[in-house]
Amino acid sequence: MKVIQIIFSPTGGTRKIAETITSQWDIPVNEIDLTNAQNDFSVVDFTGDDVAVISVPSYGGRVPALAAERIKRIYGNGTRCIIVCVYGNRAYEDTLVELNDIAEQSGFHVVAAVGAVAEHSIMHQYATGRPDQQDRRELQSFGEKIFDKLKKAGCTSALQIPGNRPYKKTGGAGLVPKADKHCTGCGICAKNCPAQAISRANLKTADSKKCISCMRCVTECPESARKVNAAMVSIAALAIKKACSERKSNELYI
Repeated sequence: MKVIQIIFSPTGGTRKIAETITSQWDIPVNEIDLTNAQNDFSVVDFTGDDVAVISVPSYGGRVPALAAERIKRIYGNGTRCIIVCVYGNRAYEDTLVELNDIAEQSGFHVVAAVGAVAEHSIMHQYATGRPDQQDRRELQSFGEKIFDKLKKAGCTSALQIPGNRPYKKTGGAGLVPKADKHCTGCGICAKNCPAQAISRANLKTADSKKCISCMRCVTECPESARKVNAAMVSIAALAIKKACSERKSNELYI
């Protein structure tokens, strides 16, 4: 048996969650990075004993469209699958049920699902420092329960995953990072943008039609030169303040 982590994690929070869940399994782990636009996802191959862990952040209560499109290029070949959605302490709404549908339509067999909290990628005052020690203990416990299920023959029990069909309408924060005077033109932002929204010929901004507000460029800029409009962030943060005021729990469906 080997584990294939299929991860869309522009700022690293989703990766931390996925790695924590599988950290106690003591079996080989390979990774497919869904943020890498150069990958040919159609050539991914699975064998009968493989286990896939598909992990995405929740963007406005939905699977990021870019992640969904890339997962759909992968043929699961009946591989057992754990799905994970990560959110910034507001709500993941229809993300998990949509991810379940995408995985099943791609030929995976979903045997467990996790909704987990990580620090908000834009409004860092929400879920600051998460996953923290309490989260890690809980997620490792989830991993142990999932692994116990994987060792049992069949794994055929249907999951009751929260969410609505049809899914909620998609929407975006519309926050497009721009570079300030500290930009040195190194091009790291353009090279690593999951949506290929930044042109090497114009590093100062990004194509608003392509940008998914994932904040990868903000996180990876070595000069901290890329930023989003502070006033717009403040307005967005105020709008979700009530929903984010209480610590949300991680959830396991198995």
